[in-house]
Amino acid sequence: MMLKERDTDKEIVNPKEDEKKLLEELYDTCLSEGKIDPSLYVEYDVKRGLRDSTGKGVLTGLTEISDVVSYDVIDGKKIPCDGRLYYHNYNIVDMVKGFAGRRHNFEEATYLLLFGALPNADQLKRFDKLISVYQTLSTNFTRDVIMKAPSSNIMNALQKSILTLYSYDDDPEDISAQNVLRQSIQIIAKMPLISVYAYCAYRHFKLHESLMIRNPRPDYSTAENILFMLREDGEFTELEAAVLDIALVIHAEHGGGNNSTFTTHVVTSSGTDTYSAVAAAIASLKGFRHGGANLKTKHMLEDIKTHVLDWNSETSIREYIEKIVDKQAFDKTGLVYGVGHAVYTRSDPREVILKEYAKKLAAEKGRMAEYKFYDRVEKIAKEVIAEKRHLFKPICANVDFYSGFVYDMLRIPEELFTPIFAISRISGWSAHRLEEIINNGKIIRPAYKYVAEHLEYIPLEER
Repeated sequence: MMLKERDTDKEIVNPKEDEKKLLEELYDTCLSEGKIDPSLYVEYDVKRGLRDSTGKGVLTGLTEISDVVSYDVIDGKKIPCDGRLYYHNYNIVDMVKGFAGRRHNFEEATYLLLFGALPNADQLKRFDKLISVYQTLSTNFTRDVIMKAPSSNIMNALQKSILTLYSYDDDPEDISAQNVLRQSIQIIAKMPLISVYAYCAYRHFKLHESLMIRNPRPDYSTAENILFMLREDGEFTELEAAVLDIALVIHAEHGGGNNSTFTTHVVTSSGTDTYSAVAAAIASLKGFRHGGANLKTKHMLEDIKTHVLDWNSETSIREYIEKIVDKQAFDKTGLVYGVGHAVYTRSDPREVILKEYAKKLAAEKGRMAEYKFYDRVEKIAKEVIAEKRHLFKPICANVDFYSGFVYDMLRIPEELFTPIFAISRISGWSAHRLEEIINNGKIIRPAYKYVAEHLEYIPLEER
């Protein structure tokens, strides 16, 4: 029996094109059906983003872990003030001053956040030793979890690794405060290793560079070990380690209302395990509106550098920043990354601290011209934003403005900018998770108002 010759006149189906066309149609449907009339948010007084009409966060809980202060109350009136950040009862500025000339300051800040009290010398020494004991990853975990299928985005690799640690825990589902404390300290200790190893794996398998895996030293601080594990020669200066240590301290916690910490509270309130809660917080921090803002800021400053040939010309800088605000330059969102804050008004204390250390590091690295350029952009951007948006309250640069510059001077690769933030903020997340568990709150369940119609179902054959 002869087979009939294929009908070449019939249209040949292209699966890829059909898939693309269908997805475009589905997207158009999603877009048209998913858009909500903006006026309804006003009509129903919806606190979008859990913020009121002034942009201030809606009160959703209580905490003793940290306090963010941006206004002083004088004669019953709220007056913008220089920002203050407290870890429990202690002003972060005073803490940093007290840290001068010392190491292991991030570990001390972590102890304070977890336990609500400053450690004495013996308590800090024992806590440091516990951290060093937990600073290990099994060969199998490193090979099977980190090295296999490396991710170009280290935050995804970090999230995957944290979730997989669940399988290496003998009691992962126990959410008693005692067990969660043990899990939290272990994760705090392992996050730097996972992040650096994940970057090394990405560099080796994706960029075909040499693979270097170095175990942390038990006598080094978290900051020292990050630099030690990351650099081929393992060498760093005293100032480099001090700057990274302070960067970790000031990023460790920022109140219960920031997106990733609130995520920690929300998922913890559901009764989930520690690894799932931390993974959810990492997913939140990854976003460019949150932890990824430092990288966005660095890219924006690089863009300004390429378009402003004279870094000393305030006129040229102003003209280009005006283009950014007018959505004509950089990513055309109108945002000046690293400038402005949802809470702080006159200043962000973390930015003030980091700017001071950035200046010291720039002097050591011979990059004072860049530091002065950053300083000019900061000053001019605040003025341009205020003028263009007709704002009357003070505008300040936030911690992201100088963090990318600092990390670059420390020779930390861009891929690790946000993971460094996570390595620091895990201390605050852990403290908030414990606080949620200890106080046994209800599951967090905000309300949403339904604003569509109720329709009678139409059988498929009648549509």
